[in-house]
Amino acid sequence: MRLHRLDITAFGPFGGSQTVDFDELSSAGLFLLHGPTGAGKTSVLDAVCYALYGSVPGVRQSGQGLTLRSDHAAPATRTEVRLELTVAGRRLELTRQPPWERPKKKGGPGTTVDKAQSWLREYDATAGTWKDLSRSHQEIGEEITQLLGMSREQFCQVVLLPQGEFARFLRSDAEARGKLLGRLFDTHRFAEVEKRLAERRRATEAQVRQGDAELLADAHRMQQAAGNAMELPDLAPGEPGLAAEVLGAAAVARSTAREQLAIAHSRLTAAESARAAAERELADVRELARLQQRFAQARERAALLEERADGYRQAQARMERARKAEAVAPALELREAAETEHREAARAEARARDLLPETFAGAGAAGLTAAARRAAEELGGLESARRAEQRLTELGVERAELDRQERADEDVRQEAEAWLAGWDTNRAELRTRIESAQEAAGRAEQLAVRREPAERRLRAARQRDQFAGDTEDAQRQVLALAERAVGARTHWLDLKEQRLNGIAAELAAHLTDGEPCAVCGASEHPAPARKSAEHVDRAAEEQALAAHQHAEEQRTEAERRLGLVREALAAATAEAGDTPTDQLADEVAELERLYEQARRDASWLHPATEELRRAEQEHDRRIGVQQQAALRAASRTTLRDTLDRERASLEEELTQTRGTADSVAARAAQLERQAALLTDAADTARVAEDTAQRLKDADARLADAAFRAGFETPQAAADALLDDTAHRELQRRLDAWQSEEAAVRAVLAETDTAAAAQQAPADPDLAERAANAAERRSRDAASARDAAARRCTELDRLSARSAAGARQLAPLREEYDRVARLAALTAGTSADNERRMRLEAYVLAARLEQVAAAATVRLQRMSSGRYTLVHSDDRAGRGRSGLGLHVVDAWTGRERDTATLSGGETFFASLALALGLADVVTDEAGGVRLDTLFIDEGFGSLDEQTLDEVLDVLDSLRERDRSVGIVSHVADLRRRIHAQLEVVKGRAGSAVRQRGQ
Repeated sequence: MRLHRLDITAFGPFGGSQTVDFDELSSAGLFLLHGPTGAGKTSVLDAVCYALYGSVPGVRQSGQGLTLRSDHAAPATRTEVRLELTVAGRRLELTRQPPWERPKKKGGPGTTVDKAQSWLREYDATAGTWKDLSRSHQEIGEEITQLLGMSREQFCQVVLLPQGEFARFLRSDAEARGKLLGRLFDTHRFAEVEKRLAERRRATEAQVRQGDAELLADAHRMQQAAGNAMELPDLAPGEPGLAAEVLGAAAVARSTAREQLAIAHSRLTAAESARAAAERELADVRELARLQQRFAQARERAALLEERADGYRQAQARMERARKAEAVAPALELREAAETEHREAARAEARARDLLPETFAGAGAAGLTAAARRAAEELGGLESARRAEQRLTELGVERAELDRQERADEDVRQEAEAWLAGWDTNRAELRTRIESAQEAAGRAEQLAVRREPAERRLRAARQRDQFAGDTEDAQRQVLALAERAVGARTHWLDLKEQRLNGIAAELAAHLTDGEPCAVCGASEHPAPARKSAEHVDRAAEEQALAAHQHAEEQRTEAERRLGLVREALAAATAEAGDTPTDQLADEVAELERLYEQARRDASWLHPATEELRRAEQEHDRRIGVQQQAALRAASRTTLRDTLDRERASLEEELTQTRGTADSVAARAAQLERQAALLTDAADTARVAEDTAQRLKDADARLADAAFRAGFETPQAAADALLDDTAHRELQRRLDAWQSEEAAVRAVLAETDTAAAAQQAPADPDLAERAANAAERRSRDAASARDAAARRCTELDRLSARSAAGARQLAPLREEYDRVARLAALTAGTSADNERRMRLEAYVLAARLEQVAAAATVRLQRMSSGRYTLVHSDDRAGRGRSGLGLHVVDAWTGRERDTATLSGGETFFASLALALGLADVVTDEAGGVRLDTLFIDEGFGSLDEQTLDEVLDVLDSLRERDRSVGIVSHVADLRRRIHAQLEVVKGRAGSAVRQRGQ
C-alpha cells in the first residue's frame, strides 16, 4: 500500500482545503511531520484513516461523524476527505463526506442534516480516466478491508505506529499483551474454540451427571426395595465406574431377594396347615362350652323361678281385684267429671264477682241480671253525643290541614322568591355562553378552509421525500446499467474485431478444390488459413450484439423511469416547497388541534340555547306559583273562621253530656264495661248452681256401684282399679313367668346338653388364642411371601431400567471424557499442559515469537548489537505462561525483563517491536506491501548516537522501497530530515506546508 495524495476540506482543525503530496514526500524515503502542539499533526493521520475506513481511531470518533467537521469552516463548505493510493497493484481514489448539518436552502430558518457520502473510483491506465466502482459505505468498507487484509485497529497499529502503546506493551503483563495481540491478529476464533469446548464440556457433564443421578436414584429405590440389604457405591454423579458398581450391587440384591422368596413360600405352606388344625380344634371346644353353659344357665333359671313363686301368686291376686274394679270404673269417671266441672264453674264465678263493685257482692243471679239491664238502657241514650264528639275531632283535623297547607304555600313562595332573585345573573351567563359558542363555530369554519390546503402540502411533502429516495435509487440503477451497456458494447466490438482478424479462416472453411475462391478467384488453394483456438464465429458475434442491444434497451428504460421519477419529484416539490415534512406535519397537527377545539366549543351552542329556553319557562312557572299561593292564603282565612264557630258550639254541647268523664266515648266505655261485667257475673252464678247439683247426683250413683262390686267404699274400688299401662305390665309379667318355666323344663330334658354337663369344663379362650396365633403366623407368612415377590419384581424392573440407562449413558460418558480432556488442555488446566497455556495464548505466543524475531533484526542495529528480543513461555508466579517478553543483553550475557530498560532503550526497543509487528501483520494479511508508514513521537528520549542509529534503521527501510513519516517535536530531526510536512495553526484554522527533498 502506497499513499499518493491527500485532500482535506473542513476537517478537524483545517478550516479550508489542504493538500498533501505523499509522492513528493516519499521520494526521499524518510520525511518529517511536525508542528506546534494542537496544530493538527494527528488530524492528518486521522484523515488517512477516515478516508480508508470511514472512522477515526479511538475516542476521537463520536457523534456519528458530526464532530469531525472543523469549527473554522464556513457554513456553506462541506467536510470532505479524498485519498489517492495504490494497493494490490490497483490505483484507487477514496472520497468520504461525513454527515453535514447545513443551513436550509432558500434562506429558510433552521438547519438540516445531509447524510454521509462515500465514493470509490479506480484509475484505468489504458483509457487514462477514473472509473466509478461504488457509492455504498458497506461495499467500500468491505473492498478496502479485503484489499488491505487489515481491520481499522490493525491498520492503526501497523501503519500509524503509536510508540506510547508499544512502550506500554513492553512493560505490561501477559494479560495486557494478550489483549493487544488478540486484537491485531484476530485470534478470537481460538478463544471461541476454548469457549465452545468449555460449554460442550459443561453440557455433556450436566447430561452425564443427570444420567448418573438417575442411576443413583434407581439404586436408592432398589436399596429401599431390598430392605436396606443392598450396599450403595460410595461414588458421586459424574465419577467413573458408577454404572458398573450400581449394576453389580443390583445383581447381588436380585439373587438375595429370590432366595428370600423361596424361604417365605415354604414357611407359608407350614403356617397354613397349622392354622387349619387350630381352627378345627377351636370349633369343637366352642360347641362343648356352649352346651355346658346352656345347662348351667337352665339350672340357674329354675332356681330363680322357685325364689319368685310368691310374687307370681300375689300378681295373680292383684289381677283378679282389678277385673272386679272395672265394673265400678264408669261411675268413678262420671263422678270425677262432675267434680271437675263444678270446680271450674266456682272459680269462674269468683273471678267475675271480683270485677264488680262491692255493692253487688251479695247479689244473686237474678239481681245481677237486672243491674246489667239498667246499664244497657243508659248507654243507648249517648249515641247523639258520640256523633257530636266525632265531628269535633274532624274539625281539629281540618284545622290542622289548613295550617299544613299554609306552611307548604309559604315554603313554595320563599323558594320561588329565592330562585327569581338570581334570574338576571343566570340569564346573562347563558347568553354569554351562546355568544361564545357562535364565535367558536365561526372559527371552526375558517380553520376547516385552512386545513385542506395544509393536508395537501403534507401529502405532497411525503411524496417528495419518497420520490427523492426513488430518484437516488434510479440514478444508481442508470449508472450501473450504463456501465453494463458499455461493457457489453466493448465485448461485442472485441469479438467483432477478433472475427474480422480470423475471417480468412472462416472463408477458407468453405473452399473446395477446383472451385474458385470468392475473394481472389483462384481455383487452387495451396495454404488455406486455419481456425485458431480463439476463433470467433458469426453466432458468437451476433450473441454479443444481442447482449449489447439488450443492455442498451435496459439503460434507455432506466433513464426513462429516472425522468418520470424526477418529474414526479419536481411536481411534489412545487406543491410542498422546501419545508421539511416534520414541520408541515406539526402545522397540520396544530390546525387539526385548533379545529377540533373550535368544534368542541361550538358544540355547546345548542345545549346553551335549550338551557336558556328551559330557564325562561321555569321563570314563568315560578311567577305563576307565587300568584296561586296568594289566592289560596285568602281562601283559607275565610274557611278557618267558619270552622272555629262550629267547634265552639260542639264543645258547649259535649260538656253537659260527658259529666265527670273526659269524653262521651269514655262515658260510653264505662257503661259498656259495667253492663258486660254484670252480665258475665249473672251467667257464671247460674252455671255454678247447676254443676253443684250434678256433683251431688254422681256421688249417690258411685256409692251404689261400689257396694254391688264387693267393695266396702268407693275409694277401695278406685284403689283396686288399674290403668291400661299397669294392666299390660302386670299381664306381661304373668306371661313371662309361665314361658320361662316351660323353657327351663325343656332345656333340662335335652340329652346332649346333659351329657356335656357331665364332662370337664371347656376352655374356649385357650383354644381361641391358639387359633389366633396360628392365623397371625399364616398372615405373616403370606405377607412375607408377597413382600418377597414384590421385592423381586421391583428389583427386576429397576435393574432392567438401570441397565438400559447405563447402556444409553455409555456413549455420552465416552464423549464427555474426550471433550473434558480437550477442554482442559485448551484451557491450560490439564496435567498434560505443563505450562498451563491456553489455546489462544499458545497461538499468540507463536505470533509474539515471530514479532520478537522480526524486531530483533532492527533492535540489534539500533543498539549496536547489544540487545536481542526473545519470547519467553515461563510461568509468572502462580499464573499461566506463554506471553513473556525478555531482552538479552550481549554485554552482560543475561536475560532480563523488558520493563528494566531505560527510557531511550524502551523507545528504540518499542520502535523495533512496532516495525517487526508491522512486518508480521503484513505477512498475516496476505503479503500486502505497506510502502508508507508513520511513527509517532518518542525520539526526544534518545541521545545523539542512538538517534543516528535509529534513523539509519529507518532510512534502511528505503531498501524495501518504503517511505517512513516521523511525527515528532524534536528540533534536531528538522535538521537531519529534509523532506518535511509542517502543520501551522492560526485563528482561521490550521494549514500544511510541504518542503522538498
